[in-house]
Amino acid sequence: MNRKTIELLEYDKIKEILKSFALSDLAKEQIHKLEPYIDISLIEKHMKETTEARAVVDISSSIPIHSLIGINNIKQKIAKGIVLNPEDLETVAGLLREVKKLKRFISDKEYVAPTISSYALSTFELDDLLQEIERCIVHGRVDDRASSELSKIRKKIAILEERIKNRLESILRNEKYKSYIQDGLISTRNGRYVIPVKNEYRKNIEGSIHDMSGSGSTAFIEPAEVKKYQDELNIHVIEEEKEIYRILSTLTAMIESRGRELNINIEAMCYYDFIFAKGKYSKSIDGKTVKFNSDNYINIKKGRHPLIGTSVVPLDFAVGKDYKGVIITGPNTGGKTVALKTVGLLTMMAQSGIHVPVEDGSEFAVFADVLVDIGDGQSIEQSLSTFSSHIKNIISILDAANKYTLVIMDEIGAGTDPGEGMGIAIAVLEQLYRKKATILATTHYSEIKDFALNHEGFVNGCMEFDIDTLKPLYKLNIGKPGESNAFLIALRLGMNKNIIERAHEVTYKEHKEYLEYKSEDKKETLENKKETHTNEQQLRKFEEAKLINKVYEKQKTEPKFSLGDSVYVSFMNRTGVIYESENAKGEYGVMVMKKKLKINKKRLSLHITKDELYPEDYDFDIVFENKEDRKKKSIMNRKHVKGIEVELKKQ
Repeated sequence: MNRKTIELLEYDKIKEILKSFALSDLAKEQIHKLEPYIDISLIEKHMKETTEARAVVDISSSIPIHSLIGINNIKQKIAKGIVLNPEDLETVAGLLREVKKLKRFISDKEYVAPTISSYALSTFELDDLLQEIERCIVHGRVDDRASSELSKIRKKIAILEERIKNRLESILRNEKYKSYIQDGLISTRNGRYVIPVKNEYRKNIEGSIHDMSGSGSTAFIEPAEVKKYQDELNIHVIEEEKEIYRILSTLTAMIESRGRELNINIEAMCYYDFIFAKGKYSKSIDGKTVKFNSDNYINIKKGRHPLIGTSVVPLDFAVGKDYKGVIITGPNTGGKTVALKTVGLLTMMAQSGIHVPVEDGSEFAVFADVLVDIGDGQSIEQSLSTFSSHIKNIISILDAANKYTLVIMDEIGAGTDPGEGMGIAIAVLEQLYRKKATILATTHYSEIKDFALNHEGFVNGCMEFDIDTLKPLYKLNIGKPGESNAFLIALRLGMNKNIIERAHEVTYKEHKEYLEYKSEDKKETLENKKETHTNEQQLRKFEEAKLINKVYEKQKTEPKFSLGDSVYVSFMNRTGVIYESENAKGEYGVMVMKKKLKINKKRLSLHITKDELYPEDYDFDIVFENKEDRKKKSIMNRKHVKGIEVELKKQ
């Protein structure tokens, strides 16, 4: 099928989940290559296999399936004429044992799985080969019983090894050599038995040096008196290796001679693994078998998207009998796109012979292809806009569409001017209908709802919406166009009905009266009252803030302190009295402890206002002028005296 469709409908994700139920890499590879079939008889055969596998899984999940690990490597070795090692032979034996178990297991399930149980009849138990491998290979090595010759050789080897060790141990215990020996252990170097001798005494013991320690302090010597036995031992070891090779070659030849039977066993085991993976997956999603037809008729009952889970609202959907196209409308996040993907993905799964999460009685058409346009498909690399991407995809859909295709389009005509987008959408739908494709599309355009209502072969559908809770119900209703939920929602939320009626008139060029919405929901009424109360509080706070701001602005234009005000001087931790107004530098004249100082207003704070300290029309000269200036003023008020001056400062 179309690669873009597989990607957009997430068919590959279904296959990845299906792989997790398979044991062998070969079965996983078969699942990886799985695609929807287009031959209805082949589809029905695979669906029947899945149904029988599900019935077996419901009885017992412990199915004897071999993992087939290493089988491909073994087949390659045989093809290249390479002798198999003991591990390979044990793998073959394990496969043959599992084949026997599987035949016994599946024969008991013939009453629920007559078709797939018959596949086991084609397998070969190969008891003679299995028995020979089990006789010759034990715990990963060629056993002594594999041949009488091997048994004799190994007995001779054991005797010679015992003699060599006895001789070497007698040397180690000999007092004559005690000072020469590094430690009392016998070891092997290059396949020969040696003893560790201190390097400085290596010439004191007759024999051959086969190795030196890393530090050079120890020489590993094979004493001359055991050399004859060692040479004889090596000859027998070579004979043993030849005999083992002969036995392994014989077993490999036996396997090669039964290559056809083994390949059939491998293929059968792989196929059973594949079938039971589908059965296990069916159980995990509570899948059901479905009917198929070649009449482009789909009837989904309580369908669920397999990647979402059981919490999703089931989908009822039908197309192909009285109408060829379904146009779905509804609010965003209402489930339109999920509905599209559910129909497309379940179609692909069913055509692949996989059970789908639907109710009994569901039926699917067999399509040659499923063509999909979902998502904006923007590409930075190709510099495509949303609309351009849609159009390029729609062009390819129009080229490929025919009476054997299912076409799924989300938000058809979106991404451009609403008027032109609507025109393109209708033209595309008409062309697809002429090509006899089965069509499933979603839209927001009300004109397309009218098109579906009046055009032969189309039907409207909508995703239902609860106007009371303002929540989508995720339920598809075919045969009913989506209503103008925007106006009802706005009215429900408290917008004035006159505004709603005007909006309806602008949109539909007709007048419609809307009834004032009165909520019967006590909780909602309380919420509205709470919101109104909150708004009133906010308004009061706003008015208070305005008053405070006015006071602040007035304070900014008036002097901060007046003459005679008692102020607190922060850096002196004392109070003083303002005797001179603020200058250009923001400094006030402050009398502190009979001293007149200039202090910045930032360091002053009001302590007591002059109105609280002094009576009205109080003469502040009494406070601010010194005694001498007051005497001079008194004299000057009575008579003129030459030379008397009083310096006046601006207040």
